[in-house]
Amino acid sequence: MPPPFTSPVAVELAPRPAGDRVQGLGPEGRPKIVGILNVTPDSFYDGGRHQGIAAAVRQAEQMVADGAAIIDVGGQSTRPGHTEISAEEEIARVVPVITALATRLRLPLSIDTDKPAVARAALAAGAALINDVRGFHGDPELAAIAARHGCGVVLMHQEESFQLSAERTMERVAEFLGRALERALAAGVPRGRVILDPGIGFAKTPTQNLEILARLGELRRLGCPLLLGVSRKSVIGRVLDLPPEERLDGTLATTAIAVWHGVEYLRVHDVRANLRAALMAKAIRDARPEPS
Repeated sequence: MPPPFTSPVAVELAPRPAGDRVQGLGPEGRPKIVGILNVTPDSFYDGGRHQGIAAAVRQAEQMVADGAAIIDVGGQSTRPGHTEISAEEEIARVVPVITALATRLRLPLSIDTDKPAVARAALAAGAALINDVRGFHGDPELAAIAARHGCGVVLMHQEESFQLSAERTMERVAEFLGRALERALAAGVPRGRVILDPGIGFAKTPTQNLEILARLGELRRLGCPLLLGVSRKSVIGRVLDLPPEERLDGTLATTAIAVWHGVEYLRVHDVRANLRAALMAKAIRDARPEPS
């Protein structure tokens, strides 16, 4: 069994300077890879692989070596049929890992949570972003916490029973994300610290997921950087009839398409391969002739 999450790994490296906690946020031309670090026993692809502080640190360091710009730490599975855990258990899973990583890594750490208590604890431990799968449509305290801490936020689209006609899918996603942005701004989070995520795979049909992927560029009118998280998800499995372990090729295709549409952040399990696909797609996109 993996060791319990009880205390952070002892490290000797100096902590990151305070000024670089959010370094790297904002579109700067080069696609940014967000490495997924699930410290959960039940995530759909890597559940149980990185439990225990030492295993989590090794995985994070490997993702950084492979080119990750942000590490996204999650202690609550959000796969279909997941079991909800308490804030206390989630904190016990993620805070020791974030504490250890904050002294080792000179890049932003993100906490994947929709619980205010977990966000507060993670930010105090060294996280620089809150990745909220409810897009500030859950507990209103989360937006206030983000504003007080001056952190970045990723706001994802998720509406229960999202069953709409094909003509309204993207319009509804854009409306939701627009409201999420308004809530962030009203709470005092600067626009420059907001990233928006269309939420592929969350309460959406396979057809809706594919339509969103085909129309990603339409979300640019919201005026914020975009993040896409499709890595090894069921929409790829349905198209290719493959299990999660064999969905890397399909993931790379979605990464290339996302970069073609101008998406800045790709949240993935396989950092090196996706970064290479993203950079190749960017090079092709940049070679397009200017419109006359």
